[in-house]
Amino acid sequence: MEHSIFENLSPEQYRFLLAFLRHRGNLKGVQNEFGISYIVAKDKLDDLLFQMHLTSDEVNRSEKENVAMISLKLDQSNPKASEIIKAKLLENGGHVTVYTARGLPCEIWADSDGKSFISDKLPIKPNYEYTVFDVIVELLVANGGRAKKGNGRNYKLGHPSCDEHTVVGAVAKNYAGKKVGDSVFDPVFVLAAVLEWAGIAHNGRGELVLTQQYLSNARSK
Repeated sequence: MEHSIFENLSPEQYRFLLAFLRHRGNLKGVQNEFGISYIVAKDKLDDLLFQMHLTSDEVNRSEKENVAMISLKLDQSNPKASEIIKAKLLENGGHVTVYTARGLPCEIWADSDGKSFISDKLPIKPNYEYTVFDVIVELLVANGGRAKKGNGRNYKLGHPSCDEHTVVGAVAKNYAGKKVGDSVFDPVFVLAAVLEWAGIAHNGRGELVLTQQYLSNARSK
Protein backbone atom coordinates (compact mmCIF):
# COMPACT_ATOMS: atom_id res chain seq x y z
CA MET A 1 0.00 0.00 0.00
CA GLU A 2 1.45 3.38 -1.04
CA HIS A 3 1.90 6.07 1.58
CA SER A 4 0.22 9.42 1.05
CA ILE A 5 2.54 12.39 0.39
CA PHE A 6 0.66 14.15 3.18
CA GLU A 7 1.64 11.66 5.90
CA ASN A 8 5.11 13.12 6.43
CA LEU A 9 3.90 16.69 6.88
CA SER A 10 4.29 18.26 10.29
CA PRO A 11 1.18 19.86 11.87
CA GLU A 12 2.64 23.28 11.00
CA GLN A 13 3.21 22.30 7.37
CA TYR A 14 -0.30 20.88 7.13
CA ARG A 15 -1.80 24.12 8.46
CA PHE A 16 0.28 26.09 5.98
CA LEU A 17 -0.91 23.86 3.12
CA LEU A 18 -4.56 24.34 4.09
CA ALA A 19 -4.06 28.12 4.30
CA PHE A 20 -2.30 28.14 0.92
CA LEU A 21 -5.24 26.28 -0.64
CA ARG A 22 -7.80 28.41 1.18
CA HIS A 23 -6.23 31.54 -0.30
CA ARG A 24 -6.12 29.90 -3.74
CA GLY A 25 -2.32 30.07 -3.91
CA ASN A 26 -2.16 33.76 -2.97
CA LEU A 27 0.93 33.94 -0.76
CA LYS A 28 0.04 37.43 0.42
CA GLY A 29 -3.18 36.06 1.89
CA VAL A 30 -1.19 33.42 3.75
CA GLN A 31 1.15 36.13 5.04
CA ASN A 32 -1.78 38.09 6.42
CA GLU A 33 -3.39 35.03 8.01
CA PHE A 34 -0.23 33.96 9.87
CA GLY A 35 1.20 37.44 10.39
CA ILE A 36 4.52 36.56 8.74
CA SER A 37 6.78 38.27 6.23
CA TYR A 38 7.07 37.33 2.57
CA ILE A 39 10.49 35.73 3.11
CA VAL A 40 9.18 33.52 5.95
CA ALA A 41 6.12 32.51 3.90
CA LYS A 42 8.29 31.73 0.87
CA ASP A 43 10.63 29.59 3.00
CA LYS A 44 7.68 27.70 4.44
CA LEU A 45 6.32 27.06 0.95
CA ASP A 46 9.73 25.81 -0.23
CA ASP A 47 9.94 23.47 2.78
CA LEU A 48 6.43 22.19 2.07
CA LEU A 49 7.17 21.50 -1.59
CA PHE A 50 10.38 19.68 -0.68
CA GLN A 51 8.63 17.59 1.98
CA MET A 52 5.97 16.59 -0.57
CA HIS A 53 8.70 15.66 -3.10
CA LEU A 54 7.50 18.37 -5.50
CA THR A 55 10.92 20.01 -5.67
CA SER A 56 14.45 19.27 -4.52
CA ASP A 57 17.04 21.10 -2.46
CA GLU A 58 19.52 20.45 -5.26
CA VAL A 59 17.42 22.56 -7.62
CA ASN A 60 17.12 25.39 -5.11
CA ARG A 61 20.85 25.28 -4.40
CA SER A 62 21.59 25.36 -8.11
CA GLU A 63 19.42 28.42 -8.61
CA LYS A 64 21.23 30.27 -5.82
CA GLU A 65 24.64 29.30 -7.15
CA ASN A 66 23.72 30.70 -10.58
CA VAL A 67 23.37 34.20 -9.09
CA ALA A 68 26.19 33.93 -6.56
CA MET A 69 28.66 35.79 -8.80
CA ILE A 70 26.20 38.64 -9.24
CA SER A 71 25.82 39.04 -5.47
CA LEU A 72 29.56 39.72 -5.17
CA LYS A 73 28.98 43.05 -6.96
CA LEU A 74 26.41 44.32 -4.48
CA ASP A 75 27.07 47.43 -2.42
CA GLN A 76 25.32 46.59 0.84
CA SER A 77 25.85 50.12 2.19
CA ASN A 78 24.17 51.78 -0.80
CA PRO A 79 20.73 53.19 0.14
CA LYS A 80 19.57 53.30 -3.49
CA ALA A 81 16.36 51.41 -4.22
CA SER A 82 18.08 49.62 -7.11
CA GLU A 83 20.71 48.08 -4.81
CA ILE A 84 18.20 47.20 -2.09
CA ILE A 85 15.94 45.39 -4.52
CA LYS A 86 18.79 43.59 -6.28
CA ALA A 87 20.22 42.43 -2.95
CA LYS A 88 16.85 41.27 -1.67
CA LEU A 89 16.11 39.42 -4.91
CA LEU A 90 19.44 37.61 -4.83
CA GLU A 91 18.98 36.74 -1.16
CA ASN A 92 15.88 34.85 -2.29
CA GLY A 93 17.76 32.83 -4.90
CA GLY A 94 17.13 35.25 -7.76
CA HIS A 95 13.43 34.47 -8.09
CA VAL A 96 10.43 35.75 -6.13
CA THR A 97 6.70 36.18 -6.53
CA VAL A 98 5.35 39.65 -5.77
CA TYR A 99 1.71 40.70 -5.64
CA THR A 100 -0.08 43.65 -7.21
CA ALA A 101 -2.47 45.93 -5.35
CA ARG A 102 -5.24 43.56 -6.48
CA GLY A 103 -3.42 40.51 -5.16
CA LEU A 104 -2.37 39.16 -8.55
CA PRO A 105 0.99 37.30 -8.62
CA CYS A 106 3.95 38.50 -10.69
CA GLU A 107 7.07 36.38 -11.12
CA ILE A 108 10.38 38.23 -10.89
CA TRP A 109 13.80 36.82 -11.83
CA ALA A 110 17.28 38.34 -11.57
CA ASP A 111 18.88 38.49 -15.01
CA SER A 112 22.37 37.03 -15.29
CA ASP A 113 23.75 40.39 -16.47
CA GLY A 114 23.51 41.68 -12.90
CA LYS A 115 21.84 44.91 -14.04
CA SER A 116 18.30 43.94 -14.99
CA PHE A 117 15.38 41.75 -13.99
CA ILE A 118 12.76 39.69 -15.81
CA SER A 119 9.03 39.47 -15.16
CA ASP A 120 6.34 37.31 -16.69
CA LYS A 121 4.13 40.42 -16.71
CA LEU A 122 6.62 42.64 -18.57
CA PRO A 123 7.06 40.97 -21.97
CA ILE A 124 9.29 43.65 -23.50
CA LYS A 125 12.94 43.94 -24.49
CA PRO A 126 15.36 45.03 -23.29
CA ASN A 127 14.52 44.02 -19.73
CA TYR A 128 14.04 46.75 -17.16
CA GLU A 129 17.18 47.59 -15.20
CA TYR A 130 17.10 47.98 -11.42
CA THR A 131 17.80 51.70 -11.89
CA VAL A 132 14.16 52.19 -12.88
CA PHE A 133 13.37 51.98 -9.16
CA ASP A 134 15.77 54.86 -8.45
CA VAL A 135 13.80 56.99 -10.92
CA ILE A 136 10.58 56.22 -9.05
CA VAL A 137 12.04 56.89 -5.60
CA GLU A 138 13.52 60.20 -6.79
CA LEU A 139 10.05 61.23 -7.92
CA LEU A 140 8.50 60.21 -4.59
CA VAL A 141 11.13 62.14 -2.62
CA ALA A 142 10.65 65.23 -4.80
CA ASN A 143 6.88 65.03 -4.22
CA GLY A 144 7.15 64.81 -0.44
CA GLY A 145 7.18 61.01 -0.27
CA ARG A 146 4.21 60.17 -2.48
CA ALA A 147 3.06 60.31 -6.10
CA LYS A 148 0.15 59.21 -8.24
CA LYS A 149 0.80 56.12 -10.35
CA GLY A 150 -0.79 57.66 -13.45
CA ASN A 151 -2.24 55.98 -16.53
CA GLY A 152 -0.04 55.17 -19.47
CA ARG A 153 -2.45 52.77 -21.12
CA ASN A 154 -4.96 55.42 -22.14
CA TYR A 155 -2.89 58.59 -22.28
CA LYS A 156 0.32 59.81 -23.90
CA LEU A 157 3.22 61.39 -22.08
CA GLY A 158 2.38 64.95 -21.08
CA HIS A 159 -1.28 64.36 -20.28
CA PRO A 160 -2.10 65.21 -16.63
CA SER A 161 -2.69 61.47 -16.03
CA CYS A 162 0.69 60.63 -17.57
CA ASP A 163 2.98 63.58 -16.95
CA GLU A 164 6.41 63.64 -15.30
CA HIS A 165 4.82 64.05 -11.86
CA THR A 166 3.20 60.62 -12.10
CA VAL A 167 5.11 57.37 -11.69
CA VAL A 168 4.36 56.16 -15.21
CA GLY A 169 5.29 59.52 -16.68
CA ALA A 170 8.54 59.76 -14.74
CA VAL A 171 9.54 56.25 -15.83
CA ALA A 172 8.70 57.06 -19.45
CA LYS A 173 10.61 60.35 -19.48
CA ASN A 174 13.53 59.80 -17.10
CA TYR A 175 14.15 56.10 -17.69
CA ALA A 176 12.86 55.26 -21.17
CA GLY A 177 13.74 58.65 -22.70
CA LYS A 178 10.26 59.32 -24.10
CA LYS A 179 9.16 62.80 -25.12
CA VAL A 180 5.91 64.69 -24.61
CA GLY A 181 3.29 63.33 -27.00
CA ASP A 182 4.85 59.85 -27.19
CA SER A 183 2.91 56.72 -26.40
CA VAL A 184 4.33 54.88 -23.39
CA PHE A 185 4.40 51.38 -21.97
CA ASP A 186 2.89 51.21 -18.47
CA PRO A 187 4.84 48.83 -16.18
CA VAL A 188 3.82 50.48 -12.92
CA PHE A 189 1.60 47.69 -11.57
CA VAL A 190 4.62 45.38 -11.51
CA LEU A 191 7.18 47.97 -10.38
CA ALA A 192 4.90 49.10 -7.55
CA ALA A 193 4.50 45.49 -6.40
CA VAL A 194 8.28 45.07 -6.29
CA LEU A 195 8.74 48.29 -4.30
CA GLU A 196 6.18 47.14 -1.74
CA TRP A 197 7.74 43.67 -1.50
CA ALA A 198 11.12 45.32 -0.83
CA GLY A 199 9.65 47.52 1.93
CA ILE A 200 10.43 50.72 0.04
CA ALA A 201 6.94 52.01 -0.79
CA HIS A 202 3.34 51.27 0.08
CA ASN A 203 1.40 50.19 -3.00
CA GLY A 204 -1.84 52.06 -2.48
CA ARG A 205 -4.82 52.54 -4.76
CA GLY A 206 -3.65 54.97 -7.40
CA GLU A 207 -0.50 56.11 -5.59
CA LEU A 208 2.84 55.07 -4.13
CA VAL A 209 4.00 56.26 -0.72
CA LEU A 210 7.52 55.84 0.66
CA THR A 211 7.67 53.77 3.85
CA GLN A 212 9.03 55.23 7.06
CA GLN A 213 11.41 52.28 7.26
CA TYR A 214 13.00 53.18 3.93
CA LEU A 215 13.19 56.88 4.80
CA SER A 216 14.83 56.12 8.15
CA ASN A 217 17.37 53.76 6.61
CA ALA A 218 18.19 56.21 3.81
CA ARG A 219 18.82 59.04 6.27
CA SER A 220 21.11 56.89 8.40
CA LYS A 221 23.44 56.06 5.48
